[in-house]
Amino acid sequence: MSPPKHSNHDHDTDSHGHDHGDVISRIVGPRAEIIFAGLAGLCLLAGWLGPKLGFLPDPIGFGFLLAAYFFGGYFALREAMGKILKGQFQIDFLMLVAATGAAILGEWAEGAFLLFLFAIGHALENYAMARARNAISALSDLTPDEALVRRGETTETIAIDELVVGDVVVVRSNERLPADGFVVSGQSAVNQAPITGESAPVDKRPVADREKAAANPDALKAESRVFAGSINGSGSLDIEVTKLSGETTLARVVTMVSEAETRQSPTQSFTKKFERIFVPCVIVLAVVTSLAFLVLDETASESFYRAMAVLVAASPCALAIATPSAILSGVARAARGGVLIKGGAPLEALGRLDAIAFDKTGTLTEGEPRLVDIVPFGDVDEDTLLRVSAAVETLSDHPLAEAVVRDAKTRLGSIPDSATDFISITGRGVSAMYDGQIVHIGKSALFDEVDGKPVPEDLAERVNSLSADGRTTMIVRHGERYLGVIGLMDTPREAAKTVIARLRDIGVTRMMMISGDNQNVADAVARDVGLDEAFGDLMPDDKVTKIKSLKQGRGVAMVGDGVNDAPAMANATVGIAMGAAGSDVALETADIALMADDLETLPFAVGLSRATSRTIRQNLWVSLGIVAFLIPATLFGLGIGPAVLIHEGSTLIVVFNALRLLAFQDREH
Repeated sequence: MSPPKHSNHDHDTDSHGHDHGDVISRIVGPRAEIIFAGLAGLCLLAGWLGPKLGFLPDPIGFGFLLAAYFFGGYFALREAMGKILKGQFQIDFLMLVAATGAAILGEWAEGAFLLFLFAIGHALENYAMARARNAISALSDLTPDEALVRRGETTETIAIDELVVGDVVVVRSNERLPADGFVVSGQSAVNQAPITGESAPVDKRPVADREKAAANPDALKAESRVFAGSINGSGSLDIEVTKLSGETTLARVVTMVSEAETRQSPTQSFTKKFERIFVPCVIVLAVVTSLAFLVLDETASESFYRAMAVLVAASPCALAIATPSAILSGVARAARGGVLIKGGAPLEALGRLDAIAFDKTGTLTEGEPRLVDIVPFGDVDEDTLLRVSAAVETLSDHPLAEAVVRDAKTRLGSIPDSATDFISITGRGVSAMYDGQIVHIGKSALFDEVDGKPVPEDLAERVNSLSADGRTTMIVRHGERYLGVIGLMDTPREAAKTVIARLRDIGVTRMMMISGDNQNVADAVARDVGLDEAFGDLMPDDKVTKIKSLKQGRGVAMVGDGVNDAPAMANATVGIAMGAAGSDVALETADIALMADDLETLPFAVGLSRATSRTIRQNLWVSLGIVAFLIPATLFGLGIGPAVLIHEGSTLIVVFNALRLLAFQDREH
């Protein structure tokens, strides 16, 4: 896939280059604009110096100046005509009017110089912007064109477009992976940096159950999941394909990043509105200036020349490109670092925010809770409590349920599979039929809502004690009999405390956690990692309400997995999903997706957003400052030539300042 093509000099957010689809461009080639600009310069030099030095007669010199007008103004005229037919008068039009005015006054060399500088400036600008776009389109080149497919006892090489789900591809050492999938044979370390931004290769091993993995590829563990475009290490891998070539994570990232350029940020929207008002005002100012001879002691031609100089000075080229160039460079740099940013709006918003809310499980914590407490009640023994709990939880895919089943299997050896009629009670717990009676497992609040005996007081005290120690508790009742409580603990990520500290250094002043876990557990984790606040006991709807309240004022970013907390993320100023490379839902729902399941990429994303915001401000100050200087300067006599030189110079300064973002480095790395 490749980014969309662009056209026009008007610097719309989705159009920064030229659509060279005419006959001349097809003949000359893709570098037509820079070639025409160079020819304009040569013709100008010959037409101006030839007659002055006496080696060209005046008519021949004039012919060269006409040629300079043609080569310098061809693309500008083509774009301007297209805009005029739509009722739009923008930058190309102002430059052409100024050049025409110079010709009317007999200043052919000056008009040709104007068009030459305008042409060369915009050719270089488009070349520079193409570098940023190439950083995006280069992502699509990471996937190989062909794959070695194992069919029975033989292998054959086919185009990746012919791969189907279920094919097994063979990837030898140091080759790029052709498809998303999971490892079925072999072990190797895979460099996933092009997709997830992870700096170190990730060890890969085969899945334990191939059929189960194929049936639910979204649940694959990182140690077996692989992505198209990754680079295999020294081992050989057999990989079962789970996605078609056009649906791989890399393909979707390329598409989304390309589309991000068309989504305007607030600053871009403002500058477009400003241009629509500013350009007509400039034309009015030029008309008024051209009539200055009626009140000033100067000729009509002098007033007209000054008016043309004002047109050049006031053309907002640099202003128009100031924000799009920075946004494009920022989005491209983020994509190289394993961060997908869906347009200028979230990029700018994250750069201004000083508050971030985190989900707990799987975001600040490892997301792999361990069963640490088994507390039977009454005459129940531990094995009975654990056996009933595990039998019901085998029917759930919740991380806590998986932890109970995993650790119970280790202790008991086997788990009964006779539970039926499983029901998930959102935010409260679960129920199922086991051994002829209904089993309820969940928070204390669950037993206030369902029929049956309330939680005994001494069991409730034990639950409160475990919660105070930071445990996630699950009460178990079989029929009318309370079996006890089990406690789980999900340890904070090793990098969490460091990441929070780095975010504070960057300028994030308020960080909090929202969790469905009880308040004691939330407080314990928040203290451990260094957060300012923790909000626990929140149902999914409560999380949305809390985010909406936090959003009041300067806004808030929400960091989560993009699946369970998608509603809360959707209501945040900026929704940030972690581990999005392994989740189609997260890729779709998040404003910003951290492709790796790595919290350490968050400071990079925030730092890049802040750098982009700074660059946009710098560009706006430069572009507006130059216009503010040039307008009075031309009114008081600055000529067209110097005005064009300063004007085009400011445009190039703005673009190359934005390109510095492509080299942005997180100071911790």
